[in-house]
Amino acid sequence: MKPFTKKLVLENGCEFLGYSCGADVERVCELVFCTAMVGYQEILSDPSCAGLMVVMTYPVIGNYGITDEDFESKSATVGAMVVRECNDNPSNFRYTKTFSEVLEEQGIPGISGVDTRMITRIIRDKGCRRAAIVNIETSREAALEMIRTTPAATDQVKHVSCRKRWFSRTPNHTYDIVAVDCGIKYSIIRYFNERGCNVTVVPYNTSLDEIMAFNPDGVLISNGPGDPTNVPEVVELVKSLRGRIPMFGIGLGHQLIALAYGAKTYRMEHGHCGGNHPVRNLDTNGIEITSQGHSYAVDAASLEATPLRVTHADLLDNTVEGAECAADKVFSVQYHPESAPGPHDSFYLFDKFIKMMEEYQNA
Repeated sequence: MKPFTKKLVLENGCEFLGYSCGADVERVCELVFCTAMVGYQEILSDPSCAGLMVVMTYPVIGNYGITDEDFESKSATVGAMVVRECNDNPSNFRYTKTFSEVLEEQGIPGISGVDTRMITRIIRDKGCRRAAIVNIETSREAALEMIRTTPAATDQVKHVSCRKRWFSRTPNHTYDIVAVDCGIKYSIIRYFNERGCNVTVVPYNTSLDEIMAFNPDGVLISNGPGDPTNVPEVVELVKSLRGRIPMFGIGLGHQLIALAYGAKTYRMEHGHCGGNHPVRNLDTNGIEITSQGHSYAVDAASLEATPLRVTHADLLDNTVEGAECAADKVFSVQYHPESAPGPHDSFYLFDKFIKMMEEYQNA
């Protein structure tokens, strides 16, 4: 048996010994688990996971490699990765790099060979907690001190948002969308392009006047990482836009729209992360299998005093998964309708937004 090279230390003192499968650095992050069976590349590069240490519950990661064209952002944004088995011999004609190569190239630590089932149960039963990936020589006490003294991040959106506006155009477009980038996934932009929409992506702190200067048919408030109360700029923007132009919120955008309407958000015990969360559409009573990645949720009781109504609810814990104000042509969902790499139950939400923009154009 080869000697261990890394260890994972949780803030409750639990230690897990394993092997390095990424950059040779020590790092403290919030620890979450992800139940997706595929899509580790999308999780690596999803800005909603920025700064998080993700435990993959599927036992083998890396078996189909990494493909350049499948990234959801310009670079990997996750804080660290924890896997049971790392496969660096991919079987996929499209792959360009291995899982470990990308982690090392992007400066992201990873650990393999640990009991991911036990770690997941700890998070499930005791809630999200901070953890450190450290060298095998680092003592437990030193790792715990590192966790205690490392400040929690509060500016994740600032780091993942674009610095300047950029365009994603399609031939013979019908609609113009401005996407407020709180950590947008490229798949969202691609799906709008495929439906005949030009998308202008702007930084999260773009002013109302700058957005309206693009003469948009609709505004998208994108997904992103962290606590929505740390992004007051977007909350104020939504307040200024509501009732003036159709709006669609995804993930963090859903929470920011709720805050703008006067609702409250709260930190979840262990969040939702993965591609198999069942959600009930309260309008159709149908069930959608969804892809999710968030640690905060909208407080259902606080929504009752706002013009928003709940449109979707999680079947596992009854958290709010969607809201709408039809009078203002505003709706949002907590999950990812683009669902890259899957499932694809919620594509209709893109068409719903396009129908809203059509009605706005014809009004």
